[in-house]
Amino acid sequence: MKNTLALTKKLVNVAMGRVPADMVVRNGVWVSVQSGEFIPNTDIAIVDGHIAYVGENASHCISKETIVIDAGGKYLVPGLLDGHMHVESGMVTVTEFVRAVAKRGTTGMFIDPHEIANVFGLKGVKLMVDEAAEQPIHVWVQMPSCVPSAPGFETPGAEITPDDVAEAMTWDGIIGLGEVMDFPGVFNASEKMMAEVSATHAAGKTVGGHYPTPDLGVNFHGYAAAGIEDDHEGTSVADAIARVRQGMKAMLRYGSGWLDVENQVGAILDHKLDSRRFLLCTDDSHASTLVNEGHTDRVLRHAISAGLPPLTAIQMMTINTAEHFGLTKEMGMIAPGRWADVLLVEDLNDFHAEMVIAKGQVIAEKGEWSVELPRVTHPAWARDSVHLGHPLKAQDFALLTEASENTDVTAHVIGVIESQAPTKHLKMEVQPKDGQIHVDMAKDLAKLAIVERHQGTGRVTVGLVSGFGFTEKCGIASTVAHDSHHMIVTGTSEADMALAANKLAEVGGGQCVVKDGEVIGLVELEIAGLMSTEHAEVVAEKAVSILKGFEACGCTLQNPNMQLSLLGLVVIPELRISDLGLVDVTKFEFIPVIE
Repeated sequence: MKNTLALTKKLVNVAMGRVPADMVVRNGVWVSVQSGEFIPNTDIAIVDGHIAYVGENASHCISKETIVIDAGGKYLVPGLLDGHMHVESGMVTVTEFVRAVAKRGTTGMFIDPHEIANVFGLKGVKLMVDEAAEQPIHVWVQMPSCVPSAPGFETPGAEITPDDVAEAMTWDGIIGLGEVMDFPGVFNASEKMMAEVSATHAAGKTVGGHYPTPDLGVNFHGYAAAGIEDDHEGTSVADAIARVRQGMKAMLRYGSGWLDVENQVGAILDHKLDSRRFLLCTDDSHASTLVNEGHTDRVLRHAISAGLPPLTAIQMMTINTAEHFGLTKEMGMIAPGRWADVLLVEDLNDFHAEMVIAKGQVIAEKGEWSVELPRVTHPAWARDSVHLGHPLKAQDFALLTEASENTDVTAHVIGVIESQAPTKHLKMEVQPKDGQIHVDMAKDLAKLAIVERHQGTGRVTVGLVSGFGFTEKCGIASTVAHDSHHMIVTGTSEADMALAANKLAEVGGGQCVVKDGEVIGLVELEIAGLMSTEHAEVVAEKAVSILKGFEACGCTLQNPNMQLSLLGLVVIPELRISDLGLVDVTKFEFIPVIE
């Protein structure tokens, strides 16, 4: 709701006591992120979902119809805003994501649905925009920018064009351009990237960044010159400093797999950079993380434990985020005219929202929902996304070679780095047998494959991976495979890999673990092969079966399913696999698996 004449007049009349408020929250400690103060004995008067008055005594705004809430000296905190995230990473729909996180204090999300865009294109984005508009909290959508993420290096299910971007910029609910992952396309001034960035700037909206390489030389400067306004891919103090100095907002992320806050807060704490140029975000949060640990509240607790003062951390998830997206007239602070998004919190150092007020209504108290969420029906086409071409067999996952037996050959192997998105480009000596390269658990060498699932070509691309630490015969498959979201399959048994892949085709997508010919872990994701319509708690429980399945196979990594999902993301160094082959991302060229 934008401030209309009628709303503005009502806000003034409530503030003056001429019209009663719908709700008054009394006797709290105002966390004034705009002035950097904690102000005790504060009341907030709310009408039509907006704040009309903030001050010592709002008794003049109260009538017998006014709902009065006694804060009892608790902190009054602006609702928390996640400045960059992907709903699909939670493996639930927009509504179910909101159900999981808003009760914890998230009252605003800036989502980039480039996962579903890679499967269904513009109509997939519109599906998310329409569902976002129905929520009791603010859900803004960033238009995906790079579908495919690396043209020529993968085959997506759909394509987003500059014309699509220009059209989306006219839609209600679109806040800007999603992370621009094709960073070589930007610093090489490709027509597509320049057109999309320009269309966003022309609409007066924000351009999101994604620069994952540690190279801060001329390429980074070329990327910044395009007007990229933020980046969440930094992993070091130097990364954070460089982005802020170039006019970007440094987004420090703390999701399920990417834990980059602690490594970058030194830019604020030690180098004394202005914290108002920094945001906190989650990027990717697994359903089990949301259910068992939290969302934006979890990030705040971690950021504070990493040394940030509570007020600074809260600013980085409220006013800084709103300011970045040009929304400070609407949200990001407790102040007149803004949406009434207010959290009641007992202890800022152990941040848990006891009450959540969003858009002027109490939506949750003590972790329990107080309102009904929308009921959303998804179209049939959204449930039809897994097309393998033919049932898979063990032989489909053979890695063939013409090299002589009993002769060492060099294999290019993807090396997993725990809790980080980048991979290592490993070179390992292997010996062919029967015209094939086989797994070697003693060397931590497993198979990794991409199964094309959008066009039903039956194409299977096979490579090698190290780092999962498998010690048992197994196969693991997932239709969550950033960003083109073909089916990614890993394991030490080709027969189990085929069984896992075929099971996902049967259920419409998801993740599956097979050990010794038996399915021991399964989560069904029927919407685009990415999301479930079930509650996050249910999905989290099923996702636990995947994690336990990894463990049963010998893997000890934290969140290995999320690490697996990124091994096909051909825009993050060093080595990745796509449906078209093995990609050296440092050089952006295909290379053979076996030299």
